[in-house]
Amino acid sequence: MKDILVRSGLLRGVVTGLLLAPSLMAAAQARQEYLLTSDWKFAKGDQPAAQQPNFKDAKWQTVSVPHDWAIYGPFSSTNDLQKVKIEQNNEKQATTKAGRTGGLPFIGTGWYRRQLTVPGFGPGKRAVLLFDGAMSDAHVFVNGQQVVVWPYGYNSFFVDVTAALQASGPNTLAVRLHNQPEASRWYPGAGLYRNVHLIVTNDVHIPVWGTYLTTPEINADYAKVKLRTQVEMPAGAAPALRLQTEIRDAAGRVVATLTTPLATTDGHTFEQNLVVPKPRLWSPETPVLYTASSKLFAGDQLQDEYETRFGIRSFTFEADKGFSLNGRPRKFKGVCNHHDLGPLGAAINMAALRRQLTLLKDMGCDAIRTSHNMPTPELVELCDEMGFMLMVESFDEWKAPKVKNGYSQYFDEWAEKDLVNMVHRDRNHPSVIMWSIGNEVPDQSTAGGGKIAKRLQDIVHREDPSRPVTMGMDRFDDDIKNNFASVLDVPGFNYKPHRYPEAYAKLPQGFLLGSETASTVSSRGVYKFPVVQAKEQRYPDNQSSSYDLEACSWSQVPDDEFVAQDELPYTLGEFVWTGFDYLGEPTPYDERWPSHSSYFGILDLAGLPKDRFYLYRARWNTTAPTLHLLPHWTWPGREGQTTPVFCYTSYPSAELFVNGKSQGRQTKTTTGMPQARYRLMWNEVKYEPGAIKVIAYDAQGKAVAEEEVRTAGQPHHIKLVADRTSLTADGQDLAYVTARVEDAQGNLCPEATNQLQFRVGGAGRFRAVANGDATNLELFHQPRMKAFQGQLVALVQTTNQAGAVQLKATSKGLKDGIIQLQTAKTAAK
Repeated sequence: MKDILVRSGLLRGVVTGLLLAPSLMAAAQARQEYLLTSDWKFAKGDQPAAQQPNFKDAKWQTVSVPHDWAIYGPFSSTNDLQKVKIEQNNEKQATTKAGRTGGLPFIGTGWYRRQLTVPGFGPGKRAVLLFDGAMSDAHVFVNGQQVVVWPYGYNSFFVDVTAALQASGPNTLAVRLHNQPEASRWYPGAGLYRNVHLIVTNDVHIPVWGTYLTTPEINADYAKVKLRTQVEMPAGAAPALRLQTEIRDAAGRVVATLTTPLATTDGHTFEQNLVVPKPRLWSPETPVLYTASSKLFAGDQLQDEYETRFGIRSFTFEADKGFSLNGRPRKFKGVCNHHDLGPLGAAINMAALRRQLTLLKDMGCDAIRTSHNMPTPELVELCDEMGFMLMVESFDEWKAPKVKNGYSQYFDEWAEKDLVNMVHRDRNHPSVIMWSIGNEVPDQSTAGGGKIAKRLQDIVHREDPSRPVTMGMDRFDDDIKNNFASVLDVPGFNYKPHRYPEAYAKLPQGFLLGSETASTVSSRGVYKFPVVQAKEQRYPDNQSSSYDLEACSWSQVPDDEFVAQDELPYTLGEFVWTGFDYLGEPTPYDERWPSHSSYFGILDLAGLPKDRFYLYRARWNTTAPTLHLLPHWTWPGREGQTTPVFCYTSYPSAELFVNGKSQGRQTKTTTGMPQARYRLMWNEVKYEPGAIKVIAYDAQGKAVAEEEVRTAGQPHHIKLVADRTSLTADGQDLAYVTARVEDAQGNLCPEATNQLQFRVGGAGRFRAVANGDATNLELFHQPRMKAFQGQLVALVQTTNQAGAVQLKATSKGLKDGIIQLQTAKTAAK
């Protein structure tokens, strides 16, 4: 079994390679946890009797998990063709939607099988399988016996498989997954797209998600830490147990210890109260983490070890004052994100997630809403480490359906189970600030909808009283009239900045949240003329303008929300739809193929920033200046025509020059048209080839920065720029390499569509490529793609061997691009 051994409690301290002798391992540790990553066999389509141990799977595909079998395509307008009326989009009649779920073939059945060796398993041991997520309707079999069913593809679940295992082996693990048609409003992915864990413990042990840690009192001198630890043991057993816990700070120093006997009055739960002196507080700016390490003893014999990583922080939501973290008022600078990773599909990858968060952090983003479902646990861990506040969301549907085969079919039986798993898994994480029980559910308008909201909120409160509950509401009049919004701890409104004052006046909470905002549409590097603010604007090329003035009938441009957040003190901040483009929901082109991914992202599907990135960065990133010009300045045929120039900047004013001629100085206003408050605009500029340059001035009128954009010549060469050049040789790490088509002087050729070919040599392999074009039907996993607006991104993945990696990009008529990367066995910095 070639799998990854993981330390107890957390996905950290990874050791790779062949496992050691089981007896040595069992002696060294009371608990072993393995990621079941390799040697899986996979087949699409239903396979009768595939759960049986003697089933012949030699001809099946060998894959690694996490695995998304649908991302490999091909794209087609007939994949999940839906004829629907989308009420959330104000549609009055049903129309045929081709790319609503991404145009990828994710519908149908997939089977996974592998042999399961269980090191250290035998009498007195327990074995648990933990699935971080499986898309979808998972049926899990061990040695032909069905051990668990879990319908919701986004949730984590676990099952004790002790009784189904043969101690001496062999054992067969099989998983059947099935995606229904018309089950989603976006691309859901397919398969074992998140990690699968095998956990081996003693009979007496701490179960999965068996701790609950809170910090009920925090001040400058100390923080009280309350830790509740659950214990499981065989029926009838009553050993004398004690729990020894030590808390370590980020440097590994022990700062608190406590040993507690198990009181008979507490059943099977320890309660420990520890004190951390001079606590360092967790925040997005200072994501300081502690670890509670607990050892469970029966007499002098170690039974189990469990780690709970946590942060010390406090927050409040107060009427008329809003949100405060560690006593300091602030507003959420958040984005909503779907779970796919662009060209990787739904298959989780830590390096891909870290790159997304790194880009968001540079933009000044400090919060994420996990739209519209439970996130992968790796995202929550990274948000702890990197400093993002999380709204963890559960459902896109309750009882009333949005799509034919959505979650509504499971709601009555499964909603409480899914909420309990969501809360238990993530309630110890300092990044998690709010729980969301739903998004734009039609139940807002149904009789009894408010009672459902109350019931779901009560379940969450029962499992975690320390955090508030919210949801994204879009039916404003019904939310107020039906007392739906008044039930929630935090009323969240989607796309309603113009009605915030009305909500504040009518609701009891005294604050409200922009739970989903803007939904501005744009295509990276594409500019349309004339430049006007418009809704539902469509063009023959299925693109949207990057002047950031186009939105949907139900949404707004960013500046409209900015005004509400700045002028209304009771607003808590916003979560923009969306941080990144995602597969599916290609509004406003969901009725026109080819169009398979969204236009909402602040960054495109390849993770390249759109112009809008700098509009938000100028507002959100208070530690580094922003100065950005748009559009590009290569417009053959537009000579003498009006070509507006915008500047997104954190500076208050700037002067624009065209070929050295001043176009005047613009200053942000504090009143009037929203765009004039947050953008500098020269709307009457006439195009002439050459250069545009902007000089920015600070509040004292001093020239402090400048930016220039030049007219590009003919495409000459390919320039490769990697996000990281030092990688870890673990078989999973990724480098994202941007390929730019440039002229001889190094200017980006903004309309270049050259076909690029990629070849990887050395200790790496080609993984995927994306160009951010929602209309592009080239396959992500092939080492070739056309540039879109002069750029694309290639992904290079490491192997398990350390060494040098070379990526070469070629294209007919262009000078090659070559870049060198280096991989090492130690973690890359």
